[in-house]
Amino acid sequence: MTVLPLHELHHTLGATFTTVCDAEVVAHYGDSAYELAALHASVGVLDLSCRSRLCLVGSDRVKFLHGQVTNDVQRLREGEGCYAALVSAKGRMHSDLNIYRLEDELLLDFEPGFTAAVMERLERYIITDDVRVLDAAPHYGLLRVQGPRAAEAVGQLGLPWTVPVRPLEFSAHSEPTLGQLYLMRGIDRFDMFIPNAALGAVFDKLLAAAKSLGGCAGGWEALEAARIAAGIPRFGQDMDETTLPPEAGLEARAISYSKGCYVGQEVIARIRTYGQVARTLRRFRLPAELVVLPVPGDKLFADGKEVGHLTSVVSGTAIGYVRKEYQALGATLTLRSGAGEVVVRVEALGDS
Repeated sequence: MTVLPLHELHHTLGATFTTVCDAEVVAHYGDSAYELAALHASVGVLDLSCRSRLCLVGSDRVKFLHGQVTNDVQRLREGEGCYAALVSAKGRMHSDLNIYRLEDELLLDFEPGFTAAVMERLERYIITDDVRVLDAAPHYGLLRVQGPRAAEAVGQLGLPWTVPVRPLEFSAHSEPTLGQLYLMRGIDRFDMFIPNAALGAVFDKLLAAAKSLGGCAGGWEALEAARIAAGIPRFGQDMDETTLPPEAGLEARAISYSKGCYVGQEVIARIRTYGQVARTLRRFRLPAELVVLPVPGDKLFADGKEVGHLTSVVSGTAIGYVRKEYQALGATLTLRSGAGEVVVRVEALGDS
């Protein structure tokens, strides 16, 4: 199991720990409902150093990665990023990736526990290219500041960096005592890549800023609840190695249909040309009065036949797959779970 660099600090704050794909995470600090409320109403500070982080270096790094992923890496300028899928020759996902173009390297940020698999997949295709794949996790941690007051919390750090405006843009700043820092913009959040030696000091400052704004430290349970309610799929939970990116609704965010060839491109282009996939990931509205929640794997039915299943569940909302004939927004389906049968409504996924 990979242990968080700040394990002892979180322990002193009353953290309860769990694992995600053999990576240690903070589950909560005693009250995940309170932490979730902070993410919605003010700001939460989360240690996501559990996430995988790879760097690509070498003169061919951009050209190489452009030929490996579904989105257009060559168009990125320094300070920009994109979201992409890494797929097999048959178009099935190995991972999704946040890709950032740094001055001398490409940074890949993705879900916990997939470092070895993604590294092996990339290195398999390095033949004559001047590219090396390095694990950045031993050197850099990741802190997330999320919520409507996230920008205010980041501002209270007092660092003279430019706060990026658009999602997946970032700014870099070299600080004499903290080292080289990176601030990435997301939707309603900021991700901060911090040298491990400075991680505790920055976490403390961010937590003090969050508390001054009515926020708090948050754990994985609150983060997952917010994600599911927003209808955002997660690789390893709602997507896996059997998933085609169009099945997970990633076309708009992760796929460029004009970039040219990449591994798996023919399969994904054929799907677009000849029709829809057989199943699609959707969000489902659950009845508010449910006392016993369904669980991932519970089945969806229409006209008495099975047409889908759930992958993620939180109070009021679920994510799951449904056959294309029954995926229309607003359609109703029957969910069968341990609590019996209930009617659920099909909704669109959210934006990450």
